[in-house]
Amino acid sequence: MGVMKTIQLRRYTLVDGEYDAFVAWWTEWMPKVRPAAGFAIEFAYGLPETNEFVWAVSAEGDAEAFLALEKEYMASEGRAEAFVGVPQRVAEHNIRLVTQYPTTA
Repeated sequence: MGVMKTIQLRRYTLVDGEYDAFVAWWTEWMPKVRPAAGFAIEFAYGLPETNEFVWAVSAEGDAEAFLALEKEYMASEGRAEAFVGVPQRVAEHNIRLVTQYPTTA
């Protein structure tokens, strides 16, 4: 069995007209700042026709360890730099820790 990890699913509905700008910002910043803070990006998918963006981030350890790392990340200089001058492009968000199940028998 591999190392335990905790996964957080992040589902966003973006502000009308901001989809392309959000994706451009996300692809520039998140692959740099999240791994630098100890996270792995599991996947990222967009649904431009409905202004939705869904992605998942993970970290080694249990939920408590994930949340402690997330707290550090939220207060980090790297995250602050990523958001300088960025308008609010997320109209709604749903962020939850999820349970992963095997996909093969």
